[in-house]
Amino acid sequence: MITPDSSPYRILVCDDEPHIVQILKFTLEREGYQVFTAENGKVALDKAREVQPHLVLLDVMMPVMDGYEVCRKMREDFKMNQIPIIMLSAKGDDRARVVGLEGGANDYLVKPYSNDELLLRVKNV
Repeated sequence: MITPDSSPYRILVCDDEPHIVQILKFTLEREGYQVFTAENGKVALDKAREVQPHLVLLDVMMPVMDGYEVCRKMREDFKMNQIPIIMLSAKGDDRARVVGLEGGANDYLVKPYSNDELLLRVKNV
């Protein structure tokens, strides 16, 4: 298990697009969060088990395992089922949002989003 540094809040960012990960990491670290990253769904689950983050920002469309499945698996796991999840996706239709929220996500944010909105939602969760 990774021990936290001086930052009280650990956030796991899961996205397969490196530039999005870089932007999220920079934005969140600037606000004082400790950020961990994962490039696909399987790595996201493994990292969540290891790090026990306070929040997961989870892309929907990822290789190996999509965000919906990662979310479901986290909700089924006793050690991870209380970790808040904000899904991030280019899929903005009502059905995609409903599937994410029904699957256990606490919030669903459609790309593109503003950094201000993202930070507000992170603080709210």
